[in-house]
Amino acid sequence: EHSLVMVRGGRVKDLPGVRYRVIRGVYDAGPVKDRRRGRSKYGAKRPKK
Repeated sequence: EHSLVMVRGGRVKDLPGVRYRVIRGVYDAGPVKDRRRGRSKYGAKRPKK
């Protein structure tokens, strides 16, 4: 079994050869919990008041 994830381009400076990043909250990659700022980049829903 494999996880299905969406990737975007973007290097990681301290990891040689890594040229992609996983988009959190899309497909099988879970969203970031308790994220309040920059939510759209991490697939986090708007928190309840």
